[in-house]
Order: sequence, then structure tokens, then C-alpha cells
Amino acid sequence: MKKLIFLLAMGIASFDTIAQQAEVIGLSDQEKTARSLAQEQLDAYNNRDIDAFMIPYSDDVKVYQFPDRLLYEGKAPMRDQYARYFGMTPDLHVTLVNRIVQGNTVIDQEEVTRVTGEEPAKAIAIYKIKGDKIAEVYFIKPLD
Repeated sequence: MKKLIFLLAMGIASFDTIAQQAEVIGLSDQEKTARSLAQEQLDAYNNRDIDAFMIPYSDDVKVYQFPDRLLYEGKAPMRDQYARYFGMTPDLHVTLVNRIVQGNTVIDQEEVTRVTGEEPAKAIAIYKIKGDKIAEVYFIKPLD
């Protein structure tokens, strides 16, 4: 019985790995880079690691409220904003609901938990990649 449970568990782990690999099959190099950058910043966000979080972003990153309201520009204000936010929200965690990658654009549908036990906020983030960095971010605010 223990062997059966072990084999089933290994099969599930293998399935997850295959599913993750299948996500990148058929993506162009540009799309693989875009997907990787989006995931890198998401992982750092969930770890509230400001240094790792900043790495995927360009020095002159622009952050917008969709469609075109500039919130801030540059790594310095972004670092200040997120460092403060990470410090205020020890339960902060994003669950990726869906990800679309096309060309140099990544669209993430997310659920953001700020406080454990509270209803997660729904969010959509759009990342525009230029070269090998995230150059623009657009946040879509849910309708009330």
C-alpha cells in the first residue's frame, strides 16, 4: 500500500512538472523571457524580497493605472512603494489564477491576499518587456 501511495505521489509530481514544461512549449524566445521575468518578480513578491523583486525591472520602468494614468517612473519610487508595502503586509501572497503570454506582453490574473482570513483582492497586471527587462506595468482596477 505504501508503494502504491508513493507511486501515485510521484505520478502527480511528474504530471505537475510535465504541465509546467508544456506551458513553455511553443513559446518564442521572447515569450519565454517575458514569462520568466513575470514569474521571477511574482516569486520575489510572494517572498517580500525587495532586492530580488527589483531585478526583473528596467531602471526607467513605468507603472500605470490602466489604461494610461502614469503612477510613477523609475526603480527608486518603485522600490520605496513596494518596500513599504511588503513591510506593512506580513501575510501578503499572490495566487496566479491565469497567465497569458504573447510576444513581449504578459497578462497575469491574480488573487492578492493581504491579510490571512480576508477575501483576496482580484487584480490584473500587464507586463511589457523590452530587451530583457520589464519596462512597463499596467494595473487594471476591478470595477466596484
